[in-house]
Amino acid sequence: MNAGHLIRTPFTSSTTAGSVLRDMDLSGVRAIVTGATSGIGIETARALTAAGADVTLAVRNTSAGEAVAQQIAASTGRIRPRVTRLDLADPGTVTRFVETWDDPLHLLINNAGVVTGGLERTREGWELQFATNHLGHFALATGLHPALAQGAAERDGARIVSVSSTAHMRSGIDFDDLHFERRGYDPQIAYAQSKTANSLFAVEATRLWSSDGIVANAVNPGGVATGLQRNFTPEQKASLDAAEAAGIFTYKTVEQGAATSIVAAVAPEFAHTGGHYLDDGQEAYTVPDDADLAQHPHGVKKWALDPAIAERLWKVSTDLLAV
Repeated sequence: MNAGHLIRTPFTSSTTAGSVLRDMDLSGVRAIVTGATSGIGIETARALTAAGADVTLAVRNTSAGEAVAQQIAASTGRIRPRVTRLDLADPGTVTRFVETWDDPLHLLINNAGVVTGGLERTREGWELQFATNHLGHFALATGLHPALAQGAAERDGARIVSVSSTAHMRSGIDFDDLHFERRGYDPQIAYAQSKTANSLFAVEATRLWSSDGIVANAVNPGGVATGLQRNFTPEQKASLDAAEAAGIFTYKTVEQGAATSIVAAVAPEFAHTGGHYLDDGQEAYTVPDDADLAQHPHGVKKWALDPAIAERLWKVSTDLLAV
């Protein structure tokens, strides 16, 4: 276990998004938050807006997005967030989003996620959780790289926040069968693979783009009861209940769940360093790939931070999207 030289902040598991941003002025900061129509996505967007940021809600359901934007404007007294359609499982909408974005960008919060109860595929034949949670965000970030580079030059750095999960500890990346074409489908393993991919993205994006002033970090929001669980199977719900009973996690409020994303987005400790995995507002300690989740609920497995795996995943992802 590696617990030395980890980045520390003043924040804890009970910190809220609003308290991280207390006394901060984000005027002039442009931010995109994906999946901002429910759960921690709404709170992340609300907190950034309240601090003065110019926020765009990148959402699949624009009607719901407009309602959230109105709610955020009313509750904060700030400029109403913009709403733009983005379906991460549809590469075409990602391309259109990128093509219509023409401003420097300072914060990209890759928050959206999907959980399925059974095997679902995109039109391309990709397994839906991997396609949405990883490939869609990968396409979005790489497409917005020029805007992020402009934002970094404008304000001394740009940041990407990649929302992962403790679930990453259940599975690494199966490069031989990414889309469950040969192995039996387990939705929990599929979700875990996509969350490991979210962390690996942050590792390689930082390696490739830090010279442009762009860093990326992965975050574990912790246990938050949100709409993400609506598609859980009975087995998934039982697993979650068992984890709570074992003390692996304690449910957080939505405001607490969004806090670590905000830490990665604005805390000075992460201003110019990336490729880290944050838990409860701190950089998490690394554990072996065979470590027991119950014993290390706040750790990150080596397979989620491995530079060689991250580089391989980047190439595979690039090739998939090119096809």
